[in-house]
Amino acid sequence: MAKKNNNKKEESYDILGSYDDAPKPAARPNRKAKRRKKLLIRNIIVIVLAVILMITGSGFIYYYKTIDSLNYSDTGDFDESGDFDAQQRRDAKKYDIDLNGGYVNMSFEEGQLLNDPMVLNVMLFGADKNDGTSQRSDTMIMLSVDNRHKKLKLTSFMRDLWVYIPDYGYSKLNHSYAYGGPKLAIETIEQNFGVNIDRYAIVDFASFRSIIDTLGGIDIELNEEEIDYINWQCWKNHQVETRHEIVADPGIVHLNGRQALWYARDRGDADEGFSGSDFDRTQRQRKLLKKLTDDMRSASITDIISIVDQIGPLITTNLKKNEITTLVANSLTYLSYDMVEHRIPEDGNYDAGWHYGMSTLDVIDWNAERKDLAVFVYEELVTDAEEGYTTIDLN
Repeated sequence: MAKKNNNKKEESYDILGSYDDAPKPAARPNRKAKRRKKLLIRNIIVIVLAVILMITGSGFIYYYKTIDSLNYSDTGDFDESGDFDAQQRRDAKKYDIDLNGGYVNMSFEEGQLLNDPMVLNVMLFGADKNDGTSQRSDTMIMLSVDNRHKKLKLTSFMRDLWVYIPDYGYSKLNHSYAYGGPKLAIETIEQNFGVNIDRYAIVDFASFRSIIDTLGGIDIELNEEEIDYINWQCWKNHQVETRHEIVADPGIVHLNGRQALWYARDRGDADEGFSGSDFDRTQRQRKLLKKLTDDMRSASITDIISIVDQIGPLITTNLKKNEITTLVANSLTYLSYDMVEHRIPEDGNYDAGWHYGMSTLDVIDWNAERKDLAVFVYEELVTDAEEGYTTIDLN
């Protein structure tokens, strides 16, 4: 493990997200990391609840006042008091993380996880039902709120990834949610990709439709085939009486919640003459998220309160009240962050597989996939240790 450079200028971070470049007294790395993590939680939970993506069950919302309307779900993997440090200590014991060093090593074999105190990773799950169990989550997007680089980062995990599910063996990634809800799905992603996940949020199809309608619909650019697909699904599923509900030309089209849901679920249908794949679907989900975010950048606190009053009950999450209450005034600051995106697996690093009668995506080079994800989330902090593991330099 590389030694910490105690002569390096310390960097402080305040509650408003600004930096003070003045030299600070050196602090013990573990205490400093814990303080930073607490500040990060207090600084960015609002953005997680302020903009939660609801795409085929995941979505972007704003959260300000009505925290009691959210459905809290305690899966047993976070401390009842909301003490993140307590959870971090349990994670350290579970994954053999060294909390006392200036570096946090990631070794897939040893189960160590990458973690920057100034980055909060929240898994956004889309399920058919919003109770957190017994469904497959076909939408799995990690929202990384990066206060260090002032970015919101979206990482789509493809549902057909062939991964190791703890206690179950190898299967498709979305099966992990069906086997053990968000807790097992998060553990599966952590152990396969080596990145620490702090919290989660779950929504369902009905919630997505309601949120889009509450927001007044969405204007998004569509091509001719996408318009026809939405019309076809709405008619085929007896949601409308006409085959061509949307009569707009290709370009910017206004969609209501029902129509937007079919757009977010669009992965083509070869039998009906529609091209596309799950790769296209995840791209549409990220595109929809970006558009929702852009539309919300000009929202006021009053707008935020009004929206959450109506859509709060549609969210299930393990985010705590005390992680939110001190962050209200900063929510619009985080909406000013740039949004960037990533997808796993990456182009050129997977094969089309077939396991036990299931079509799968088999990663070719796992080390490269983990390294690229680490670089996307943590950027220049990522290095390679002498042992060959990906590390984060927190000094």
